[in-house]
Amino acid sequence: MNDEFNRELLALVHPPDWTNPDPKRRYHLLVLGGGPAGLVAAAGAASLGARVALVEKGLLGGDCLNSGCVPSKALLEAARKAWDNPGGDPELYQFSAVMERMREIRATLAQADSAKRFTELGVDVFLGHGRFTGTDRLEVDGSTLPFRRAMVATGAVPTLPPVPGLSDVHPLTSENFFNLEELPARLVVIGAGPIGCELSQAMSRLGSQVTLIDSADRILPNEDPDASRQLASALTNEGVELILNCDLSRVSLRKQATILNVEVADEGSEIEADQVLVATGRRPVVEDIGLESAGVEYTTGGITVNERLRTSNRRIYAAGDVCSVFQFTHAADAMARIVLRNALFGGRERVDSLTIPWCTYTSPELAHVGMTAHEAQSMGKKISTFTVPLEDLDRSVLAGSTRGLARVHVSARGGRILGATLLADHAGEAIGQVTQAMNSAVPLGSLASVIQPYPTVAEAWKKLGDQWQRNRLTPFTAKLLKLLLRLRTLS
Repeated sequence: MNDEFNRELLALVHPPDWTNPDPKRRYHLLVLGGGPAGLVAAAGAASLGARVALVEKGLLGGDCLNSGCVPSKALLEAARKAWDNPGGDPELYQFSAVMERMREIRATLAQADSAKRFTELGVDVFLGHGRFTGTDRLEVDGSTLPFRRAMVATGAVPTLPPVPGLSDVHPLTSENFFNLEELPARLVVIGAGPIGCELSQAMSRLGSQVTLIDSADRILPNEDPDASRQLASALTNEGVELILNCDLSRVSLRKQATILNVEVADEGSEIEADQVLVATGRRPVVEDIGLESAGVEYTTGGITVNERLRTSNRRIYAAGDVCSVFQFTHAADAMARIVLRNALFGGRERVDSLTIPWCTYTSPELAHVGMTAHEAQSMGKKISTFTVPLEDLDRSVLAGSTRGLARVHVSARGGRILGATLLADHAGEAIGQVTQAMNSAVPLGSLASVIQPYPTVAEAWKKLGDQWQRNRLTPFTAKLLKLLLRLRTLS
């Protein structure tokens, strides 16, 4: 849509009249890719006095600003408000108004990622298709940019599963979903991962009849099974139809509808849709950027890096979705900071030292950090697991939101926190405390001494700490304490 907000967005993150600067003799750091990782690295290096070139062929801000975090969270928030206020102004929550508001917010936030701002920070911004032409140089629109060090941060793009007929119906992906102007009456979402779950709930709340399908036996299969099941129940209670353990065999057009042929337990059926959204995964962008000329090794899974994020070319590093299994904005940010220290200042920081939490922004939110029980057990670790259901938290009872849980896995000896899951409203805000505890190697029992405001969901961590302390109280220790109290009473 060519409205005022999209025009404002384009003027900021890829100005139509942009003129690339004259290249410097040699850059301390060249950054290929203007998403979160690239922007963090470019801004950080420039602030330290380095000569920096930033090359981007699309829109500055990357997926996060343009087709990911920012537009999706704006949509989710509007859908939440519509759901919580069924008697509110209907015009406020009409789909066209919701999407217009999303575009307005996106254009406002784009100021921070704009070409003008980064130029003012001292970065040479080149808009165009960059390709390495040697081990220490890159070409963009006829200009050659020599560099001492470079970072590849070209990100990832959505992929379509190899289902006959799927590409012929031109399905939506995260790249074009936010271009929708009308609410689909019937929406089928393929893929029950974070994006599929978030957008399924949001579109259902805004009035679409949503069907969410996946070949897995549960939504969010990489998350805690109990949390996954409870969230699935929340989605179905709101009207999202879940079809799991299904095989999507063919997609076709019939008159004005899209027909999806699925098989569940060897029984075939058809699903009719007005729109189809594919949310089944992303692939790193490694093609046509001259990695071969630069001597950078890569596979279909992304650029190969060592633990310090250096590629097979000692001059070139990589960060973000192009080389990481953690495809999150905050992970890209953290990786870019490691590259800055290692590439420019000879640091030896390791990416495997990062403790990376994540959150699926459904209602309730599902946040996680560290290992799941299955992962810990597959590594041969002996663990103890402690759980607090949300119905045991006064804040959740008062809010009427008791669906959910807080769960922590610890080493059986010592109580070192290995992983945690929180399914609750605003779980993403509360997971940080246990993440910090893991970073600092603070055992679970120590969280019992942290004073939490009452009432809050964060009290769950204190309760879990209490559970660990009680677990350490063996029958022998209990008898000893009782004897001690009795002796003190007699004295």
